[in-house]
Amino acid sequence: MSRYVTMAAWADVPHLTEEIKNEIRGSIPPYQIDAVERGWPILGSGAIYPLAEDSVKVQDFPLPAEWPRAYGMDVGWDWTVAAFFAHDPAANLYYLYAAYVQGKQEPSSHAAAIRTFGPWIPGVIDPAANGRSQKDGMQLLRVYRDLGLNVTMARNSVEGGILKVYQMLHSGALKVFASVKPFFEEFRQYRRDMNGNVVKKYDHVLDGLRYWCLSGMDLMKSRHLATPAERKSNYELPPGAWMI
Repeated sequence: MSRYVTMAAWADVPHLTEEIKNEIRGSIPPYQIDAVERGWPILGSGAIYPLAEDSVKVQDFPLPAEWPRAYGMDVGWDWTVAAFFAHDPAANLYYLYAAYVQGKQEPSSHAAAIRTFGPWIPGVIDPAANGRSQKDGMQLLRVYRDLGLNVTMARNSVEGGILKVYQMLHSGALKVFASVKPFFEEFRQYRRDMNGNVVKKYDHVLDGLRYWCLSGMDLMKSRHLATPAERKSNYELPPGAWMI
């Protein structure tokens, strides 16, 4: 027996009146409205960040050069991710403005791509190195440092990191550029299982966010501190990489 699954938005069911739509909106939590109205797959009670997507999303805008920046890096063979953040000191707001997402490449390829965002930008890296031992993680840290990345080990308190990220998203202190699509794809699926454990799938950008939130905020650095050599870049992304 074959099966076919499709998504349907309210625009696909024109018989729904505004009265019915408003009644439905009033009967569900705000973070589930996108799933109902737009047909996007999203989680129910198991969602780790039960927030409406539009409450954390902002339209892209040019970042002032003087705003401090940093990134959180999740590493592994299947996927290596660097999530990039900027700080607006005047408003004390933080923005996830870009992400590098690429799988099945050597560290040299990842490092070269990450440097194109600005070699002067400091980063924090997954201390477990995708489930490996702390010793292996330290070895990988040295590899990336030797390849020119300014990275240090991140703290890896899962529940503490999740709580801090949630507090920042809920309070509005952290916003995400609309173009960072991998974040929103993971955000919709990030959940706990029946036993309350975090489901370790489709969470690479969110892990990078958690590392930055725990360990990278105090390391953020402004572009004016970069040397002329650090501003140079001639790297071309490998096929299949996602980067803005």
